[in-house]
Order: sequence, then structure tokens, then C-alpha cells
Amino acid sequence: MKPRLSLLAAVAIISASALAYEVLLMRLFSIIQWHHFAYMIISLALLGYGISGVILALNRERLVQLFPPLIITNMLLFSCSAPMCFLLAQHIPFNPAEMLWTPVQLLNLCGIYLILALPFFFAANVVGLSLYHYKNQVSSIYAADLSGAGIGSVGIILLLSMLFPEKILTALMLSGVIAALLVSIYAFHDSKRWAVLCVIIGLAAILVPSGSIALKISPYKSLNQLLQVPGTKIIDRYSSPLGLIDVVKSEITPLRHAPGLSLNAIAEPPEQLAVFTDADNMTAITRYNGKPETVGYLDQTTSALPFHLKQLSGILILGAGTGSDILQANYHAVNDIDAVELNPQIVDLVQRKYADFAGYLYSSAHVNIHIDEARGYLAATDKTYDLINIPLLDAFGSSAAGLYSMAENYLYTEQSIREYLRHVRPNGYLSITRWIKIPPRDEPKLLATVINALKDANVRQPGQRILMIRGWQTSTLIAKNGIISAEEISRLKQFCDERGFDPVYYPGISESEVNRFNVQQQPYLYQAAVALLSDRSQAFIDAYKFNIEAATDDKPYLFHFFKWRTLPEILSLLGTGGSFLLESGYLLLIAALIQAILASLLLIALPLWLWKSKLGIEPGSGNHLPMLVYFFCLGLGFLFIEIAFIQKFILILHHPLYAITVVLSTFLLTAGAGSYFSTRLSQSAEKSAFMLPMATIALLSIVYSLGFEYIAGFLLKTGSLSHYLFSIVLIAPLGFCMGMPFPMALAKISQTNPALIPWAWGINGCASVISAILATLIAMQFGFTVLIFLAVVLYGIAAWCFPKLTQA
Repeated sequence: MKPRLSLLAAVAIISASALAYEVLLMRLFSIIQWHHFAYMIISLALLGYGISGVILALNRERLVQLFPPLIITNMLLFSCSAPMCFLLAQHIPFNPAEMLWTPVQLLNLCGIYLILALPFFFAANVVGLSLYHYKNQVSSIYAADLSGAGIGSVGIILLLSMLFPEKILTALMLSGVIAALLVSIYAFHDSKRWAVLCVIIGLAAILVPSGSIALKISPYKSLNQLLQVPGTKIIDRYSSPLGLIDVVKSEITPLRHAPGLSLNAIAEPPEQLAVFTDADNMTAITRYNGKPETVGYLDQTTSALPFHLKQLSGILILGAGTGSDILQANYHAVNDIDAVELNPQIVDLVQRKYADFAGYLYSSAHVNIHIDEARGYLAATDKTYDLINIPLLDAFGSSAAGLYSMAENYLYTEQSIREYLRHVRPNGYLSITRWIKIPPRDEPKLLATVINALKDANVRQPGQRILMIRGWQTSTLIAKNGIISAEEISRLKQFCDERGFDPVYYPGISESEVNRFNVQQQPYLYQAAVALLSDRSQAFIDAYKFNIEAATDDKPYLFHFFKWRTLPEILSLLGTGGSFLLESGYLLLIAALIQAILASLLLIALPLWLWKSKLGIEPGSGNHLPMLVYFFCLGLGFLFIEIAFIQKFILILHHPLYAITVVLSTFLLTAGAGSYFSTRLSQSAEKSAFMLPMATIALLSIVYSLGFEYIAGFLLKTGSLSHYLFSIVLIAPLGFCMGMPFPMALAKISQTNPALIPWAWGINGCASVISAILATLIAMQFGFTVLIFLAVVLYGIAAWCFPKLTQA
């Protein structure tokens, strides 16, 4: 029996919708919480698919007999559950920062995890039922499934470019209805009732009031905090794959956004409009009349220090945002400003929609705006600058709470610092401003990163090239392309004295000169700077209570400070206000891993074990350990490589969402092609036929891992389209080979002991659910290289077990 074209189209639509829903959830979580939670979303999607495999394995004969109504029912259930499950999940009062002292938050997290797995369960049923029903046309169904997933990964980016994220939930609901309608009308007889039901559900989705699908943003995000102020309201909202932009006006209480402003400052900011990205990361569009003296308050911030060290003629701002740093440069009469901003919607706000309010700042003759990623822009140009400035790019509250700890950030790594310094003119400066935290965390970690970058650039005495100051809220670190002069030190002292800032470090500083204005219990940053620049730097890093190891492209987690040995001390302080010391993002990762292990064992492995006799497995029927190890290793290894590539390719593709869609879709499509090709290899009795893809996986993984710095350096110099094309070309051969070991082993088992096939699916499913989260944890702790090499070891163990599968 051959499946109708309408059924194949419906399977493709459901697969496309499921993958689009997976990516959409990452986008939605970025808005309502603080992170894209990619690892958890991938895990819960795999959990839904794993549970479906178990249900189908235990009831396959009965379910196949009811194929027509069941497949339509599951399509409609996917349609309805996709928006409903998200709406339900976002109303669960989950706050990651409260997990340790409010145990109910762990239950809330588990509830969200299980609820959001439900739509994927229904989508998996559609594909699984089709595969069971059309056993002789598995390749056609599989091709429709993978093709749909590939289309969905591209389609969701297009949808995010056209619609607000919450509106896409309705679009996905309609796509499931269309799939069910296709099947009910063209594939089966007596379909009138199903067609009428599809039309009713479709009309309900279209006619539902727009306000009923609204995002419930965490009350702790800065947008909701500001909206508590009387007279504030959202006056504009824009959306793109890069973020949800909200513009807020305060009609009663004037907005005053000036991070790092001196307590001695007299001048006030002009009228401002607040701009939020994903309900956080507040910046401000400042009213500007073209007169630099009206923004004099910007000279009272720590970030103004470089302008007082010497007259600057050309600067580069990495992360221009809404233009505050350009205004600061205007105040200091800089005549050549290059500004790089990744999000074109932010540029459009200042350049077009609020151009008059902003004084046509981005259209000034001396200002050049580049819509690009910082490292991508620098890799493609040889231009040098007197100053490269990296301003504050994140919100203080979420940064202080450790909510960015899981975020990959390639702006603050040893490799990126070296690239910045390569574009600084002799005696020019690199300036980086960060939030002040007590006890210090990202400031010493950033300092350690800059020191390592200088050493890698063959600077023998990095302490002779570094300046650092702090106010009550921010610190500014400067690395000079040259030796710090006595004149510059004198100007730094004068700058600090006039504004009430504290010097942290300059060559020859003494402890009596620090901690005078913004008094701390101890001069923490001074102590860290002196220690990190001394011969005992590694001992200081090891003894420090937080992780301040330098960030690298292999471990690009500047905001990951968690150390296990510090946890007992932090727990003892919870009752006395020590919660701010917790890194809630990392703890959320641990909690998600535990729940993934429990969920996969209880919902996948346990049912298979309890009903093993129903699957035809009798006690003493063979040694199944090699089979279990084989499929468990494949499940871990495949996702380890996939997650590592997602995180690594953020550097090349500039945004997590783009990396996720490109990497996932390429792996899915090429693995499907590899799976289809593996049927030819499976017919060969030679062991080499199996070892060839295994050896290729290991070789490519190692080459890509060890050579990624050179690969990324080359790709960053190419155009945007080339980034995507070359990424696909790099991933495709690896994905093709990774698609072979699983079906080849299944083909072998089907010849010797077909009753073990559900077990193979189940064990692989358990490993996959766990590995998506475990891979992120390993990458944060040990780096991507270790993660990829672990994957190679797992594939090696699987290769060792393969010959023993015939004995199972």
C-alpha cells in the first residue's frame, strides 16, 4: 500500500510545524524569561517523541487498525495543544532565582517541562503511525518528515520577521488544521465529518480575540518594573527574529537612564524614551537638539574616561544601540565615528521612526552606522581606531542574578579581545564598561580575559597597558596599545577626583589611593587586579569563591561564575540576604538535567521494562547489554555534537536563533539522507561498511573542533549569505554520516531479534532527552572541545559494540 501524496504533504506540514514550534518556544522564553532555554526545549521535544515511540511500540497493532481517525485526531490535537500548552505553561509562576529557597519552583519547572512536551507527542504520533501503517514506504514517509522539518526551520525565521511571536501560535494552529483537512478530504473515505470539524477549529483559531493570546512576561524583568511607575506606557512595539522591541514613554515621572552617572553630577539627561529588547536590557533614546552641551551628563560617567586621556580622532562603538555612546563622542568633539549594531530594528528606531526626537543622530555626516555583528565587522575590515568602545549591553538586575550564565557571548573572550586590539592604533585604547557587583565576579573575570589576551599578543608586562576605574554602579576597563604614560595617569586621577570615582588600577598604584569615594568593605577590584597581574594569578583564580577563569571561544560564558565548593556557604547565607550570590541560571540547568533524567526513565524506559513480555522479550533470551550501550551512546553522541555545533556556530551566524535553525535543519536533512543511503551499506556483510561512517564522524568532529578558530576567522571575513552557505557545507557531511549508524543497527537487529527494536528506540530516546541538557552543562564546565571529544569517544564505544549486536 502506497501513501497518497496528500498524506505525505500532511506529514511534512506537521513536521514543519513541530520544528517551527520548537524554535518559537525558544523565542518566547527569551521574552517571558531571560534566556532562550534551547537545551530544555530540545530536550522536551525529544521527550515527546520518545514517549510517542513507547506508546506506539506497546500498542502498534491496535493503533494501526484505527489509522485514519487516529492520525487526523493527533493532527488536530497538535493544532490545539501548541498554543494552549504554551499559554498554560506561562501561567505557572516559575522564577528560576527562587529555586533553592522555594522548592515549589522545582515542581513548577517540571510542570512546564511536561506540559510543553505534549504537542511534540502528538506530532510524533502522526509520523510514527504513518511509518507503522506504510511499512513498505518508510523512505517516503521519512523523507516527508525530514523535508518538512527543514522547511519549518526556515519558515519560522520568515514568520518571526513578519508576525509578533504570540501571533505565530495561531499560524501553527492553522497549519495543523490544514494538514488534517488534507488527510480527511483526499486520503480517506467518509471524511465529511472530519472536514467539518477541521473547518470549525480553523475558524475558531482565526476568530479568537487577539488579546486572548498574550505573553505573560516575568514581573522581575525590567519592562514590567518600569511599567509600575505611574504614567508610563508602551507607545510602540516591533518584532523580529532578533528580539521584541518595546518603546516606553513616561508622561508623569521623567525617565533618567544614565548608567554609571557620578553621584557628583549636576546636569540631568534631557527627555528620554525607554527601549527594551525582549522586555529587558533597557536603553534610551535621548532627545537631542544638535547641541553637545545638552548631553553633558554623559561626561559624568566612568565610560567617559578615554576621552580625557587624549584627543581622539576616530572611534568605533561596538553595540551602538540607541545612540548614547555616539552622543558621548559628540560631546567630546570626535569627528569620525563608526558604530556597529546587530539589530536593524534598533537602528531603524533612531534613524527613521524617532529621527526627529533623536536629532537625526544616525544621519550625521561624521557617523557611520554598520548593521553587523562586532567580530564579523572587524574581521572584514583593516580600519584602525583611536578608541574601540564596548558599552553596557545587558541589564544590571538579570546580570547580577546570574540569569545570563547560560548565554554564549563571543564579545568578551580572549580571541575577541585580541581582534579588538588588532584594530586599535598605536597608543589607542580598548574600553569596556561593566556593572559593579559585590562581591566582584564579571569584572575580575573580564580583567583575567584581557590580561590573557595581552599575553597571547606577546605583551610581556600587561600591567603597563591597563587602566581601570569604578563608580558606585559601573566600572570601566581600558587596555592601551602601548605603555601607559605618566600624563595619562595624571589625567585619570584628575578625572576620578572631579567625579568621585575610584581608581582601581594603573601602573604604580598603591592601596591608599583606592576605595576613597565609593567605599566598599575591602578594595575588592584593586586586590583582584594586583593578584591577576602577579605571578600568583592562577592561585588567586583557583582560590576565588567564584569562577573567574578567562573566557575563551571554547568556553564563551563570561557570566558563568558558579563553583560547587562555594554552594554550601551561599546556602548558609540565604536567610540573611545571600540570594544575590546565587547563579540561578546554572542551577536551573542542573534542575532541568535531573528532571530530564527522571522523565526519560519514568516515561520511556520504565514502560518498556514493565511490558517487555508484550514486546516479545523473554528472560534469558540473550545478552542485550551491547545493544543497550550502543543505542545509549548514539543518543548521547549525536546530541553532544549537535549542541556543540549550535553553540559554536553562534559566533559565525551571530545569533542563537539563527544558529539553532541552521544547525538543526542541516543535521536533520543530511542525517535523513544518510539514513536513506545506509540501506545500501546495510546490505554489505563487511564490517568496514559500518566502520566507514563511524571513522568519518570521528575524523570530521576532531578536525572541526581543533580547527574551528581558523574556520571561524575565515567565515567571519565573508558576506552574510556566505556565513549560512559555508555553515551548511561544513555541517552536511558530518550530518550525513551521523544519520547512518542508527538505521544500520536497526536493520541488523530486525534480522536477528526484531522484538528489540522498541527497546532500541526507547534507550536512544532516553539518552537523547538527557544529552541536550547534559551537553550544555559539559560545555559550560569544560568547553566545547571536551564535549566534542566525549562524543567521539561515545561513537567509538558504539563502534566496539556493533559486532556484538548479532548476539543480542
